[in-house]
Amino acid sequence: MTAQIPPPPEPALPPKLQRWFTDQGWVPHPHQLEMLRQPGDTLLIAPTGGGKTLAGFLPSLADLLKGTEGGLHTLYVSPLKALSADIARALTAPVTGLGLQIRIEDRTGDTKATTRRRQRVDPPDILLTTPESLALLLSYPEAPKIFAGVKRVILDEIHALAESRRGDQLMLGLARLRVLSPALTVTGLSATVEDPEGLARFMGGAHILQADPGPPPDIAMLATTDPPPWSGGGGRYAVRDVMAAIREARLTLVFLNTRAQAELFFQALWEVNDTNEPIGLHHGSLAREARQKVEAAMVAGRLRAVVCTGSLDLGLDWGDVDLVIQVGAPKNVKRLVQRIGRANHRYDTPSRARIVAANRFEEIECAAALEAVRAHDLDGDPRGPGPLDVLCQHILLTACAGPFSAEALYTEIQRAGPYTGLSQEDFDACLDYCATGGYALRAYDRWQRLIQRQGVWQLRDPRAARDLRMNIGTIVDSETLKVRMKARRGGAPLGEVEEAFAATLSPGDTFLIGGQVVRYEGLHDLVVEVSPARGRDPKIAVYSGTKLATSTQLSHRVEALIADPARWQALPPHCRDWLDRQGRLSGLPQPRVLLVETFPRKDRHYTCIYGFAGRNAHQTLGLLVTKRMEDLGLGPLGFTATDYAVLIWSVDPVHHPASLLEPAGLRMGFADWLGQNAVMKRAFRTVATIAGLIQRTLPGGRRSGKQAVFSSDILYDTLRRHDPQHLMLRMTQDEAQRGLVDFGRIEDMLQAHERIVYHPLAHVSPLAAPLLLEAGRVAIRGGSGEMRLMEQEAERLMKEAGLT
Repeated sequence: MTAQIPPPPEPALPPKLQRWFTDQGWVPHPHQLEMLRQPGDTLLIAPTGGGKTLAGFLPSLADLLKGTEGGLHTLYVSPLKALSADIARALTAPVTGLGLQIRIEDRTGDTKATTRRRQRVDPPDILLTTPESLALLLSYPEAPKIFAGVKRVILDEIHALAESRRGDQLMLGLARLRVLSPALTVTGLSATVEDPEGLARFMGGAHILQADPGPPPDIAMLATTDPPPWSGGGGRYAVRDVMAAIREARLTLVFLNTRAQAELFFQALWEVNDTNEPIGLHHGSLAREARQKVEAAMVAGRLRAVVCTGSLDLGLDWGDVDLVIQVGAPKNVKRLVQRIGRANHRYDTPSRARIVAANRFEEIECAAALEAVRAHDLDGDPRGPGPLDVLCQHILLTACAGPFSAEALYTEIQRAGPYTGLSQEDFDACLDYCATGGYALRAYDRWQRLIQRQGVWQLRDPRAARDLRMNIGTIVDSETLKVRMKARRGGAPLGEVEEAFAATLSPGDTFLIGGQVVRYEGLHDLVVEVSPARGRDPKIAVYSGTKLATSTQLSHRVEALIADPARWQALPPHCRDWLDRQGRLSGLPQPRVLLVETFPRKDRHYTCIYGFAGRNAHQTLGLLVTKRMEDLGLGPLGFTATDYAVLIWSVDPVHHPASLLEPAGLRMGFADWLGQNAVMKRAFRTVATIAGLIQRTLPGGRRSGKQAVFSSDILYDTLRRHDPQHLMLRMTQDEAQRGLVDFGRIEDMLQAHERIVYHPLAHVSPLAAPLLLEAGRVAIRGGSGEMRLMEQEAERLMKEAGLT
């Protein structure tokens, strides 16, 4: 249950800690004092700048002041290696001020090998690490000795960990720690939690402590000289306005959603930086040294602005930041709140943030996000049961540490929050897979990894521990694949696409690359082979890489805002006029009603489905609906997908859209579609890598993507032929429906919209017009040129829709 902070009784701090706070000129916050009184596991929810990290460490510091027997006392786990380094620096002040003679060290992928070896026999008092490094430590025979005396575990930014398999891996590690040190206390820290009770259950059960949220943020749209464009992204139209805001602030963080957008916006800012303000760039693809240089300059006050991505979402106080600018719709309310908190990193000062919409529709999305922030309505998908591929990895790593009892391990795993509902049948299936590889693979020695002797399980060959440790982790990097013309056409290289995109293609699909339309022929030796498709329009009109999809909750808010004219006062006049024209000409999207429009334009017929299900789900919906249209002889030519709709164009008109969206038919089409492309094989490679069926790293170096794909494809085909009920195939089916494909959101969309409203129109509608611009904003080299919507054509299109 949730507890509000009561007024703290005095005295609450040990005298030395009280003197240290006084020396700093600080007064402890109520939630910091309350953490000293918590008898068990606690989830502390406190705003950014509220001192939650110090609150998490206060019980450890108070305990260490009493003296220590040596060895590991406190374990701190965070999602980022860089965050561990920040905490180490931040702890130096209180540890030095309190006169504590203790060691604080980190253990991440950046830690020297000699230090890591020494830590196994002589651990520090406080160890700062990541989920992967903790899993590695727990896999050593020395683990019981290392962790026997640990008193406290601090899980920082636990909301970020809980959103991926890394969190499941961490909770399994935590369950093991509870066995090695039964008296340990766990503290979870977060500023952005949409479901506190759910996150507390994820921790295995914890008392919830909610701090005073502090003053509401000062957050609004950035006033811009020009309105945003009708389509596109990047926010370049507002670069001078952003530069002006930077000049008026001390230090500004300018957040963008992708690394490519950050690079482009950084360049655009320097083009208008007439006064040579010092501006830095920070994102995950930059070298560690480059990132550290920018971070040091921020802390030292040598920068006026930093253009960044999620690489600065988390962490401590990055200097005197007093303004955050989000360029482009945040797509996720929780992400926006996290970024807002980077400004005015003080408990009693409102964070100041401004948002720049990249296009007209994003203005509506941004308005909906602002409403959600003010209502403290965060988004997040319900947490499902813990994935079995992570469990398989955990079982194998447990065997690396020493023999185990299956019964005891099953009981231990059920103490991990994500696995409390794990059935005996699923546990036994995972154990059998770890021991034999499963029915179809049990004849191969390489997958015979565990053996039962005298009632306990252990590694069949202790030398296998090295390979298993080298492949720890739940993050499977996405490969980029080269695109070439088929060999008989010269094999000319055209560029690269992400593997996730290539996995959705079926033979015959057309797409854009290098300014020309090509036809997908197949995947051969990790090369996407294509042939020219001159004179044809791309079925997948614009390939723009993996983009963030708007969250389900924010999508629902956008749809509800559009449907209610009384709430349009939050929108600029040109947006209100746009929606008013849409309502008069066609209809407005409504909750529980799926709006479908059709209209002719030139020699084509268009069908627009306003699903509000997110870009990835609409991409899949476009593929499925165009396949059904092909079966009906309607001649689909292509489609484009955004977060709010999918637009399809065809030779013949669609008169009965409801038949194309019948759930059972879409489900059947989805199953057929999966069998025709590489989505299942890609999903199989992910789960097989995490579960240890495929090794991503071999002694002497990392395995090439080509080797991994070759191995996984052979295994996938073998299991489908000889063991279709294999555990790996069951996990693959679950994995394939998430991520880029996101079929679950299509089904949720159809269930949420109880009926379909169909509007056949004489011409393009106001809401559909930007979609046509989106479809045509990449020039096609060698094509008919009809879709080159240059400035003049764009103006003509807007006039047809009744817009200027």
